[in-house]
Amino acid sequence: MQLRNSSARYGLISMLLHWGIALAVYAMFGLGLWMVTLSYYDGWYHQAPELHKSIGIVLMMGLVVRVIWRHISRPPSAPKSHSTLTRVTAAGAHIALYSILFAIFISGYLISTADGKPISVFGLFDVPATLTDAGSQADLAGQIHLWLAWSVVILSALHGLAALKHHFIDKDDTLKRMLGRSSVDSGA
Repeated sequence: MQLRNSSARYGLISMLLHWGIALAVYAMFGLGLWMVTLSYYDGWYHQAPELHKSIGIVLMMGLVVRVIWRHISRPPSAPKSHSTLTRVTAAGAHIALYSILFAIFISGYLISTADGKPISVFGLFDVPATLTDAGSQADLAGQIHLWLAWSVVILSALHGLAALKHHFIDKDDTLKRMLGRSSVDSGA
């Protein structure tokens, strides 16, 4: 399997970034929902948020790599069978997913650094707090973070359903291309 994207399918790097980020986003969503239910006396009360922050920073770095990679190794063109509306909708959905994910990272950063303390990433390095004594930002950023998280989960679920629709109803290679199984290797 090739590392870079071809005209017909995604390469290994794009697929690993896509599926890895998707898995991490859903895991982070579950972790976030779970950690806010913990009581002060729960053993995970302090550990879960630290884990959530660390994974969030790594996920943000992965998304930056993915955006850079998308410019280095352009994605395959949409199949010729896709209408203009389908192409525009797909492009808009991708832009929305990337934008919402970056907004989630920003709001998470604002929540985490509202007390002026840096974010420790698995104890390996710290991400400094740029704003200090901004405690009121944490509440607003927290609400935004929650709504954006729900938005990205719903939009990504629709993205997945659209891929399944292309596979089972339209019977095109849209899903196969992201699985590395495109039936053609030119001009999909």
